[in-house]
Amino acid sequence: MDTAPRPSTSDLTFRDATDADVDVLVSLIESAYRGDSSRAGWTTEADILQGQRTDSRGVVDVIKSPAGKLLTVERGGEVVACCQLEHRGEHAYFGMFAVSPALQGAGLGKVIMAEAERTVREAWGAKEMHMTVISVRDDLIAWYERRGYRRTGKMTPFPYGDERFGIPQRDDLQFELLVKPLT
Repeated sequence: MDTAPRPSTSDLTFRDATDADVDVLVSLIESAYRGDSSRAGWTTEADILQGQRTDSRGVVDVIKSPAGKLLTVERGGEVVACCQLEHRGEHAYFGMFAVSPALQGAGLGKVIMAEAERTVREAWGAKEMHMTVISVRDDLIAWYERRGYRRTGKMTPFPYGDERFGIPQRDDLQFELLVKPLT
């Protein structure tokens, strides 16, 4: 779904998040997935989940993880995107992916994914990238499939009752594992 004008990607800066970024990153992630602000983009989960997507503790945990990092993307000194990368042996895990809703649909996500994949290949020798996506997110899964990810059919339950992950608006939520070879 590429509808917005193509952004310039030469002015992007990729760096590891720090403690000083926590509040900005929580706001970015929340704006990309929850509430009315998320409806400006196409990755909203507002119709299937209410409440929070993450919190400060969740972001700090990713930043401090010895096995990973929270890759932060800036344009003109402003944080516009982020993604979690975690080293898990032969593969890496990709999560907490957020692009500012105002910039979604313009190709920025493709650039960030390519950089994330390059990073885990070069830094950790990862042979695959894994991610989990809420299985009812058909448009999002199709977007990842166009980037080379494949559905595995392996499901894990959604953490119903744990409001740290949101308040489900339906009873059929689960996560599906998507995998992409990085060779």
